[in-house]
Parts: sequence; C-alpha cells; structure tokens
Amino acid sequence: MAKFILSGFADEIDPQLDIQLKVMNELEIGHIEVRGIDGINVSKYTPEQMKEIKKKFDAANMKVSSIGSPIGKIKITDPMDDHINEFKNIIEIAKIMDTKYIRLFSFFMPKEEDPKKYRDEVLKRMQMFVDTAKGSGLILLHENEKGIYGDNAKRCLDVLESIGSEDLKAVFDPANFIQCGQETFPEAYNMLKPHIEYMHIKDALSDGSVVPAGMGEGKVKEILTDLKASGYEGFLSLEPHLANFVGLASLEEGKDKEAISTNTQDKFKLAVKHLREILNQI
Repeated sequence: MAKFILSGFADEIDPQLDIQLKVMNELEIGHIEVRGIDGINVSKYTPEQMKEIKKKFDAANMKVSSIGSPIGKIKITDPMDDHINEFKNIIEIAKIMDTKYIRLFSFFMPKEEDPKKYRDEVLKRMQMFVDTAKGSGLILLHENEKGIYGDNAKRCLDVLESIGSEDLKAVFDPANFIQCGQETFPEAYNMLKPHIEYMHIKDALSDGSVVPAGMGEGKVKEILTDLKASGYEGFLSLEPHLANFVGLASLEEGKDKEAISTNTQDKFKLAVKHLREILNQI
C-alpha cells in the first residue's frame, strides 16, 4: 500500500522559523525539508545551535523529512576540503534533527564545456560524500539540478549506477528536468524509477516558468499515479518556487490579486492545494 507523506521547504513560506512551523501546522503538514532557518542556511548552524532549534520543532510537533543542504552546489573545479568539512557538519545536523536524508548535488559544470570531461572528477567527489557518511545510517539524495553534472536523467543514472551504493539515491524534481529540456514521464521517470527515494513537488512550463503541480509539463499526476501503483512509501516535498509565477493571481478567484502576487504564505498554500487536488484524483 502506497503511502505519501507531505513535506516542504517551509522557508518559502517565511524566513522566520516560528512562522514556518505555525503555517505548516495550519496546513496539517507534519514534516519540513529544512533549508533556511531565520534567514540563514541550515549548513551554517553549529550542532549546538541546532539542538536549540530542534526544541522548537519538538514543541510544534514538527519532524524533518530531509536536510535540504547546498552540498555539491559548487563548481567542479572548486576545492573540496572546506566543502567536506561543511558536509560533516550537515551530517551532525541531520542526526540532531532526526532525519535519515540529506539532499545534495553533483557539481556545477563549466559553461560551454562537455560535462563528460568532468565525469571522473564528479564520481570521485560523489564517492567522497558516500565514504564520509558511511556508517551514519544516512541516505544521500542526489537532486537533478540545472547546470550540474546530473541535470539530465542519463547523467543522473550514471552517477547512481557508477557509485552503486544503497546510501546514494535519487530525489526526483520534475520542474528541474523540464528546465533542462528533459522529458519527465515516461523517459526520465522510467530511467530513474529503481533509484527514486524521494520526490520534490515542483512543476514548470516548457519555457522554464515554475507553476503549481499539475499545471506544467512535468507530468506530476502521471508520476504520482505510477508511484502509488508501485507501492511507493515516502515523502512528497513541496518546493513551489512560485515567486516569479506571473499567472499566479488569475488562478485564485475571489483573492486579492495584489496580495496573492506578494504573499509567500498564500503562494505556498496554493501549491499545497494543487498537490492535494492531484492526490484526491489518484
């Protein structure tokens, strides 16, 4: 029996943690994918600071689905020493926040160069992450992101199969694939299906504009329908990115257009509404 658990990047609601927790509770979403806390990236906090933050999560009865870390979001030519230290800190943060997942990336490629040129270095560095996290009980989630080595399905699969570790899985982001000109379903989805451990709920039009789930080319409904049929048990993490969605106001009748175009809470709530509509349909 499939089980979808809703989560989301609550820093898209508000920079302040107290407001994030309040709104997520109002939406009856019991998990947050932690990225920004009080305007600061989670990777910049010390374990001691995170222990205090965890108390706020506990008081709000809120759990953490994943650490939405920036690891691997550096140039492939950048040095690794400081980055590995940052990763070690995030491992400790993940343990404190009682989550088994850390989201990461496979490095920005130099523009106008063939990513194949950097394949060996990418795999070497990804193996470093897996080795560093070994024994922690954590699963690293590689996200397909525009401009990194694993921005299309073929190179995502290359990373996952080449590393070949149960500690490295895929987080599937439909909008990011659309922005890279990659068909999400059935092509990318079928290619990566055995490795999908986690879903980001974000949709986009063919021009790259981000829209609520089900309104773009990401085939979110088709993907979730197949996941459900396959018995997927895991997170659907909302990452709406609706800040620049021009058509947002016209979607909500009876809402003040000025407010909906500027109010981040309304945008997040709209994203939740559209996801829940899809889930009700399937």
